[in-house]
Amino acid sequence: MEILAKIILVLLMLFMVVNLFRALFAMLKNDPNKPSMSHYLGKRVMWSALAMIIIIILLASGVLVPHARPY
Repeated sequence: MEILAKIILVLLMLFMVVNLFRALFAMLKNDPNKPSMSHYLGKRVMWSALAMIIIIILLASGVLVPHARPY
């Protein structure tokens, strides 16, 4: 279960980076017929919030265990 959760989180992070680059290309092209940069940045924020919610749920349920000392 832990490895599946980590794979899902990594895929979410990759999807966020993809949306960030799509926003960059939308900003550079500035085509009024295609979605704007804020559309892709909004998607990125939504997926980031979903990733944070998943991390909190996994930490609360005990599936992911944080390190006792971060250093």
